[in-house]
Amino acid sequence: MSDHFPKVLDSKNLVTAIEFYKSKNIKIVFTNGCFDLLHVGHVRYLSEAASLGEILIVGINSDSSVQKLKGPTRPIQNENDRAEILASLKSVQHTIIFSEETPKELIQIVQPDILVKGGDWATDQIVGSDFVLKRGGQVLSLQFVDGKSTTKIIEKSKT
Repeated sequence: MSDHFPKVLDSKNLVTAIEFYKSKNIKIVFTNGCFDLLHVGHVRYLSEAASLGEILIVGINSDSSVQKLKGPTRPIQNENDRAEILASLKSVQHTIIFSEETPKELIQIVQPDILVKGGDWATDQIVGSDFVLKRGGQVLSLQFVDGKSTTKIIEKSKT
């Protein structure tokens, strides 16, 4: 069913895909992040997120957004590469790049049934949680894989 649409979506085919999935009552899970260097923590997290629904859509922070969040030396990989790498995972049906400071607008377009973030986020701190909960959806903070992060990988590579 997700093969009707590209793995890496733009804003136009995102809307079309969402309309299609909603018309078929397909359960959509949404998450977002920088995903600068893919690591085992990401893979486990995305696999768990995917298991909660039928379609997992991942919002990818744009390069300018990552720089604001992580500093001038980031991202390591550009936004198009990050979106393509994540979209190649079996657990991820679609990715979309967003350039806003938060994914709030994207979440309002996707209208996920389930919104997830990593365990380092309290559910009431997850951007878009109020919107999803008002629509009757779920907001979950998934298990955090301790010690696995892009920042730690970068730090280790410098030693």
